[in-house]
Amino acid sequence: MNTFDQITEAVIRRGDLAHLALFVWASGASALLAMTLRDLFAANRRFDAFVRELSLFNRRHSGDLP
Repeated sequence: MNTFDQITEAVIRRGDLAHLALFVWASGASALLAMTLRDLFAANRRFDAFVRELSLFNRRHSGDLP
């Protein structure tokens, strides 16, 4: 039996299912937040790269660069 199963079994034995449900909900919400932030940071990096390329394109076609 692994550690998670032992913890679950101990909680069930004590009859504290509300705390187990709350822990599962909080863990899921935290994981979802972490995935959302990871995707948001990736989108921010892609947008930053796009703006840099657009700026370079504008400078090349305005005559500022040789």
